Amino acid sequence: MNKASEKPIALAITGASGAPYALRLLQSLVEAERQVYLMVSKAAQVVMPMETDISLPSRASDAEALLTERFNAATGQIRVFGREQWTAPVASGSNPPRAMVVCPCSTGTLSAIACGASNNLIERAADVVLKEQRKLILMVRETPFSPVHLENMLKLARLGVVIMPASPGFYNRPESVDELVDFMVARILGHLGIDNPLNRPWGE
Repeated sequence: MNKASEKPIALAITGASGAPYALRLLQSLVEAERQVYLMVSKAAQVVMPMETDISLPSRASDAEALLTERFNAATGQIRVFGREQWTAPVASGSNPPRAMVVCPCSTGTLSAIACGASNNLIERAADVVLKEQRKLILMVRETPFSPVHLENMLKLARLGVVIMPASPGFYNRPESVDELVDFMVARILGHLGIDNPLNRPWGE
């Protein structure tokens, strides 16, 4: 494994509906033995217990301990950073992650990333990934999209950002919500170059 592939993957969870996607992705990254730098917005903390059985503590260290135990992660495999923790590795271009995923990505976060706002650690981390030309994946969760949303997505797509709306397919005939979630998580893992057993590829 080369040094680039050993670098952590940054995962940001924002307040758009879709918390199950985020937790399944985090679980899959842990199972793939990847280190994860995790950031959670204030809105995501509100949405998380509405959509899942997890209520994340406000303190980063407490959230880190809860998720480490929940997903049976190795010590230090999941690192949780506060919203204004500017000393976090993801805040500097001298130590960028291998890739960053915002899952789910609210249209507010989409807008902030598109204009380079960097008002919190999630936005700054995305700005770092962009300027260092690393992979950035945004799982945008909204419907319908306004012209503003579409313009922001087009702007970022032209910069090489992967825009991946939460739009699961049905050709595998899913029988549960979990299978729909796995479909999208598998697509993200595929773009990260991580093999996974979550979804049968088309034609196989």
